[in-house]
Amino acid sequence: MIPELSNDRIDRLRDAFLAAGYDADGVLRALGPQAHAALGRNEPVPALRATRDAGPLGTLIRLFLLGQAEDSRAVARALHPLPIEEALTAGLLVPSGDELRAGLDVRPHGVGDESWWVISDLDSDLSGQPVRQDHVLGVGQATLSLVRATPRRQVGSLLDLGTGCGVQALHASTHAQRITGTDVSERALALAAATFRLNQLDVELLEGEWFAPVRNRRFDMVVCNPPFVVGPARTDFVYRDSGMAGDDASALVIRQLPAFLEPGGTGHLLASWVHREGEDWADRVTSWLPPAGVDAWFVQRDVAEPALYVGTWLRDAGIDPRSPQGVKLAGEWLDWFEANEVTGVGFGFVTLRRTDNEQNEVVCEDLTHAFDDPLGPEADEWLKRVSWLREHGTAEALLDSTLVTADSTVLEEVSSPGEEGWEPVVRRLHRTDGPGWQHEIDELGVRLLAGCRGSLPLRDVIGLLSLGLGEDEEELGRAAVPVVRELVRHGMLLPADWVENK
Repeated sequence: MIPELSNDRIDRLRDAFLAAGYDADGVLRALGPQAHAALGRNEPVPALRATRDAGPLGTLIRLFLLGQAEDSRAVARALHPLPIEEALTAGLLVPSGDELRAGLDVRPHGVGDESWWVISDLDSDLSGQPVRQDHVLGVGQATLSLVRATPRRQVGSLLDLGTGCGVQALHASTHAQRITGTDVSERALALAAATFRLNQLDVELLEGEWFAPVRNRRFDMVVCNPPFVVGPARTDFVYRDSGMAGDDASALVIRQLPAFLEPGGTGHLLASWVHREGEDWADRVTSWLPPAGVDAWFVQRDVAEPALYVGTWLRDAGIDPRSPQGVKLAGEWLDWFEANEVTGVGFGFVTLRRTDNEQNEVVCEDLTHAFDDPLGPEADEWLKRVSWLREHGTAEALLDSTLVTADSTVLEEVSSPGEEGWEPVVRRLHRTDGPGWQHEIDELGVRLLAGCRGSLPLRDVIGLLSLGLGEDEEELGRAAVPVVRELVRHGMLLPADWVENK
């Protein structure tokens, strides 16, 4: 059944929220920082206590954020001017004895100065039962991961492929002039339309599978949180299962996405890929790319072994792995992994850019350590650095460039006691911002970076080093070029004019 979320009902709901102060800032003020943090940890009691005397705002918090049954008269006051009967018909509320409960998840979602409302289905924790087959996911961890991994540069057109309830499109509204959202689920499109109406945003919504609704169109940016769960070819839940076996859903998006980008346009998505004994995951994902015309950055954030992977996704759907249903599904899933020789499932971010180059620039790397900075700005900077490296593709061009060691690059040295005092064991470069890249480096590399201060071409820095060390200048240059390229790619060395222009 599709919720009857008419424009009139949504407009009245917006009026009620504005009157009560039910937005990201209002919820934080009502709860206070400690109760708000506890709510984020799924600990409801501090929030229940904080909202006892919070009037209509407290009623809305308990109703929609805590999943509590509320007195119908209090709900009527909180939702005015939207009548209770209209809210029930719309599916926003459901009866619970003599009281009322939320029938949909409607919650504030904010970042920076922006505050929106998101309408989605209740998760299993609030509904108390497994999610429905056409469940529409709300603001989950994967959703937020993609939000943080997407650059926010200004673009003319943006496609949110598989929009769900519309969270990626909400964030896109801060930097895209025109937004198109697609989904195969009629229910998802209905909730997304209500979300956009509630936030007074104009988003084109189209129904259909994958890229079919936008055939023959191109966009400046594409974002996608696809149904990337790896397993048998089935669709238990639309939000996570593609109906395709293994990692074919991720492969399909990565293979087809570049054709829907304008020249220079970029795609940003979450993806999963299988790990098999004797197979390099980087070779696997690289094989999904078109033969030319794409820059691609694959970042693997995690690898889960099959049993952990299956248990995690069962619980995500509200299915107890110990229940008869859970035991049956887990057995079938693990049988599929075993039959297909899957030893693990990788998960991460993919950045793509359409180019006119005959050769792809592809980098696959692990980024499994913790870091705080969002990956979106780094993705943009990575693409910028890749373009610069392409322009300086020969060793001669690179040696003629003037570089500077980034301010965020620091040197760590680990030494052990020796016969003549402390002897260095490891020298390691760290980037203190972005994803916190690390590189081990030898003494020559340390001296090279010390000389990259933006005043001399790299060739001259190497010449001075060769004189000081009594080494052959050409040999030092040949050894330095691949190291310098890697350090530029990771933002530890930068073109001097970039720093001067900041």
